[in-house]
Formats: sequence, C-alpha cells, structure tokens
Amino acid sequence: MMNMDKIKIIFFDIDGTLIDIHSRQITEKMLETLNCLKNRGILLCLSTGRGPLTLPRFEGWEADAFLTFNGSYCYNGQEVIYRNPVSTEDVKKIIQNAASINRPVSVAATDRIVANGADKDLTDYFAIARLKVDISDDFEDVVEHKEIFQIMSGGREDEYPALLQGVSRAKVAAWWDRALDIVPADSGKGAGVRKVLEYYHLDPSEALAFGDGNNDIEMFQAVGTGVAMENASDELKAVAQDVCGHVAEDGIYHYCITHGLL
Repeated sequence: MMNMDKIKIIFFDIDGTLIDIHSRQITEKMLETLNCLKNRGILLCLSTGRGPLTLPRFEGWEADAFLTFNGSYCYNGQEVIYRNPVSTEDVKKIIQNAASINRPVSVAATDRIVANGADKDLTDYFAIARLKVDISDDFEDVVEHKEIFQIMSGGREDEYPALLQGVSRAKVAAWWDRALDIVPADSGKGAGVRKVLEYYHLDPSEALAFGDGNNDIEMFQAVGTGVAMENASDELKAVAQDVCGHVAEDGIYHYCITHGLL
C-alpha cells in the first residue's frame, strides 16, 4: 500500500471525477470527504478545464486553490498564481480554422465566455456543466480586447489537425470525444500543477491527484501519485499509479478510507 503520510495537497478534476457527468452533481459522501480532508490540513485544489465563471459551487466547502482553463489560469483566495493566455494571433487563426470546417467556437476570458455560433457538439459539451452557449454580438470585440485563456469547439480527434493548422503556440486538451479545449502549448494541467506546487513550496512527492480524462495525463505526470477513476480513459489509466472506484460510487471516498487519508 502506498504511503499517504506525506500528502500535503490533492488536485481534483471536476467532471467525471468529483461530479458524475450523468447526475451532474456532487454526492453528500463526496462533500463530506472534501471537508474531512480539509480538516486534516491537506490543501485541496480544483484542477479543471472549466474557467472561473463556470466553476460549480459546493455548499459548505471551498477549495484552497483553483487551477482553471486546463492550467492556464491558477489562483487562490488571495492572488493569481499563474496566468498564461493564448496569443491573440493564435486565437484568430483557430477561429478562422474552425470556420473552414464549419465549427463554431466559444472563447473564454476570466470574466466572459462568448461564442460565434453553436452546433450540437458544442451545445452538449456546455450542457455537461449545466451551461448554455452564449452566442454574442460582441464576440469579435472580446477576442480583440480581452485575454483569451481557452477556446472550446465541438470536434472529433481527426479534426484536431485542421483546427491547429498554422498555429504555433497552442495545443488541444481534450477529455470528451466530441469536443475539445485549446490552450497555450506550454500550458496544460501539468504546467498549472507545477506552478501551484512552487507557490506553496511543495514537492511533487507530497501531491496526489484524481482524474478521469486525457487532459489529466500531464497532471498525473506532475504529481507523486496520480489516481484514475474506474470510469477514466484507458490512456489515463496507463499513466496512473493507481485506480479507484467509479465516480458514481464515491470512488474517491473509498480510496481515501483504504489509504488512511480519512
């Protein structure tokens, strides 16, 4: 059994990890688990493709730190720890590329998330987080004047090359097979985790992470112990140090009990 005595921080993906994407809500047992871990003095960080505007609010619990936009924008209650927007040049090129394959996109700043249209894949992607696509008249104005940390589009894996054609400093971070997030090439959850660990003066060996999607692979590579959900992708399980139960069956709670974290 792994020694969990050293664990001082835990990173949690949200969708498919803390929240079942079918029920779309956190269980009472999982909330209880988060509060117990916090009471033990362990730092808890949400690590997600979501942005600050679309983070779920959990009644009676608040994370210590937030790694949002797949690591491009990290902060806590006091300050911004790390910010890494997509270059305006790449944002415009990606929008152009998406239009050429008939894909509308949504762009995300810290305080606005706006789209130039919607298709079924993008609409369903937003619905997982109980959100609606905001098709906005000032889309071009937001692109021109705000820092864009993430671009979201419907799309299958075979469409990724077309979306990134001629783009030099951005990459795909995907956790669902019908849509994708595009973030800076030097970003990703791994980069965000390293910045958060550096901020709190912690070593990777003191960090644990739970996740379920391919955008969690880099996060697992940046911590001492990465634990994949039973419902995780095969690719993530391949790099994980361990696997816990299904999100719908409070897998994290049972893992924490078994390994002496609770």
